[in-house]
Amino acid sequence: MRKSFFVVVFLITAHLAFSQNKQADGDIIRSLRFASNAAIARHDVEGMAKYWLSDFVQTIGRGITVTGKDSVIASWTKLFKINNAVLYVRKPIAITIGDNGIMAWETGTWDAENSYSKGGNYAAMWRKVNGEWKLQAELFVSLRKL
Repeated sequence: MRKSFFVVVFLITAHLAFSQNKQADGDIIRSLRFASNAAIARHDVEGMAKYWLSDFVQTIGRGITVTGKDSVIASWTKLFKINNAVLYVRKPIAITIGDNGIMAWETGTWDAENSYSKGGNYAAMWRKVNGEWKLQAELFVSLRKL
């Protein structure tokens, strides 16, 4: 009986610690998203790209998919060069940390100014690599017309 009690206490403690880690990881991802928004506002492509894995995939609101960090960097650089007034703001609604502690799913809405759309919804896949959260993929869907 005593052994069972200690096992239950251990499991409850482990569950609480894991739940706290999930909350902390969610807060970290949320702060990275806000820092990424700030980089977009500054048109700072390198500031944006520091959150991307090398095989990052991004599908923009029109359905165009760009694969690879270098290609996505080139795409954003070109956009900022031809449209110096464009602005995108992503607003996280939910961040779910996977049970393995190294995968996360973010969903939210995005707003745009001086773009082809006023915004829509998005989803993002995050991976924890060497203790740091990085974006693996983002999918944006335009739902609001100009």
